[in-house]
Amino acid sequence: MNRLILPDTDRVLSRQTGWTRGHWEALADHLLDSLVPYFSPGSALVAPPGRGSRSGTASDQLEGFARSFMLAAFRIAGVRGKGCEALIERYARGVANGANPEHPESWLRLTPRSQQMVEAAAIAVALHESREWIWERLDDRAQQHVAEWLGGFIGSTTHDNNWRLFQVVSEQFLASVGAPYSQEDIDGGLDRIEDWYVGDGWYSDGDGQAFDNYIGWAMHLYPGLWARMAAATPGAAYEDRLKVYKERLSLFLEDAVHLVGNDGAPIYQGRSLTYRMAAAAPYWMGALLDATPLSPGQTRRLCSGIARHFVEHGVPDERGLLTLGWYDTFLPTTQSYSGPGSPYWASKGFVGLILPPEHPVWADGEETIPLDEADQVRAMPAPGWLVHASRHDQVVQLINHGSDKQPLAEPSGAEPAGDPHYNRFAYANHAGPELSDEAPQIDNLITLVSDGKSSARGRIRRLGITARTASSWHNAWLGTEGPWRIETTSVVHGGWEIRCALVDGPAGALVRSGGFAVAGDSLPEATASGAAASARNDAGLLSAIVGLHGYDGTGVHRGLGANAFGPHSATPYLTAPHRGEPLVLVSAVVLTRDALRPEALAEGIDVAVDGRTVRISLPGGGSEVVTLGG
Repeated sequence: MNRLILPDTDRVLSRQTGWTRGHWEALADHLLDSLVPYFSPGSALVAPPGRGSRSGTASDQLEGFARSFMLAAFRIAGVRGKGCEALIERYARGVANGANPEHPESWLRLTPRSQQMVEAAAIAVALHESREWIWERLDDRAQQHVAEWLGGFIGSTTHDNNWRLFQVVSEQFLASVGAPYSQEDIDGGLDRIEDWYVGDGWYSDGDGQAFDNYIGWAMHLYPGLWARMAAATPGAAYEDRLKVYKERLSLFLEDAVHLVGNDGAPIYQGRSLTYRMAAAAPYWMGALLDATPLSPGQTRRLCSGIARHFVEHGVPDERGLLTLGWYDTFLPTTQSYSGPGSPYWASKGFVGLILPPEHPVWADGEETIPLDEADQVRAMPAPGWLVHASRHDQVVQLINHGSDKQPLAEPSGAEPAGDPHYNRFAYANHAGPELSDEAPQIDNLITLVSDGKSSARGRIRRLGITARTASSWHNAWLGTEGPWRIETTSVVHGGWEIRCALVDGPAGALVRSGGFAVAGDSLPEATASGAAASARNDAGLLSAIVGLHGYDGTGVHRGLGANAFGPHSATPYLTAPHRGEPLVLVSAVVLTRDALRPEALAEGIDVAVDGRTVRISLPGGGSEVVTLGG
């Protein structure tokens, strides 16, 4: 067993997390040292165990080197190389051998849209940030080999999303060392991301509505790293763009501070979640660029909370490795492009190590974040999200009426089923969607079920968002039959989501509405009776869904090996028969650690339906009026 040993907690400097820079350095060192047995003889390739990616073994081994090199570079730069001699020698040797086309461990050449482009960008960033200790110690021949290898970007084509920024940073590094590059490529990539800026600090990751963690750990990270390279390039013009990027990052962080629980657990939504601690990247970048609304103490409190959360849940594993999964190995969390070295883009979450130990982000005391003080509700119109969070039970919920990662063109026929990492009505930081190809999709969806077929939620069409409500509609298909429109408005109150729906569908179909799936090491306790269904996992997290209007059936679906949060899962759901006319349905969806009786929700919320108008009287005297199909 290769156990992680951390310094003692410091509740004077860091009263919330107990973590200091020493904890971050110890974690970084443990991750890097644990990879040593998996280095090739020439140090240019790293092959940790795990399922291979679609790109093949040679690409996977380059990925292992490149992504861990980024972590090594941040570690080296922050202490100006002191005590990192072995790390410097290892990665300098690997760079020299990997870039050498005649070496047996030479890296794959860059070809259009190849996975090597991703890893090349990591190497370019790492070489820039460790320039004094690695790049400058390479001899002229090795430097020439690196420039020629990175030069494969020049005039080439990337995927039209965050990959454009891989070309930007790689060619800017070339410019900074006096090697051939294309200013047209750099400007073209930076201009292209302007097409994806949607306001309030948010980008889409490419065309359409692709909103997830990539916005923080790619769309904001790489422009900032590019500016650092451009600042080291004689004659480079970067100040105007940097000013814009800083303004946008600061705006983004006003929202992003709400996407992490006060226990450090980030929301489980979107792709590439196996990067884990990379969720900390945008907060660190705000400090690095002096472009944040957060104080230094708040920044460290957020980032240390994220890292500590994963460590407390067994990350890295007993070998010191980052596995393909969320906490434990769990392949459905990953994508086909994820190889064994893929999780080492957790390195992005260590970018704060670049800041020296005396920087306020390390030296100041931790400060509270908003959720430490009170429950939070935050409308985020740009991505189409409502985020609400409970201070006492550390649960953060994201209500999704805007992110679908669907093709930009309107589909002409039956829509493909959406990705469960994007198509759910709600996500959370302590619960995740069911990820089984065999089982029906139930959790946080409203679906039509008929003759063994079940509809899904693909493209999300937005209808509006206010301080506490969000609305959208989507088309439901049963195979090639359809579409039937399902319109939904979510109302947030007191930690609950009240879900009002207008459901079109064929006579004889069943409408099924699911709550959150909860999971754990043992079977969740489950009940389904009357107007409510619920499930509670072994950590005390309760998922409940309560019928307030139109539903007449309840149930609980159990899963095995389908959830990132544990092998045993359960999803409560409601049902209603469809008679061929648009059907108004209202439910309350709950995720909490409170010891509440779900039926009490039905008793505390009064719902009156008049045609397609829903009047909701809330506990405490508040009310909401929802008009569906307007």
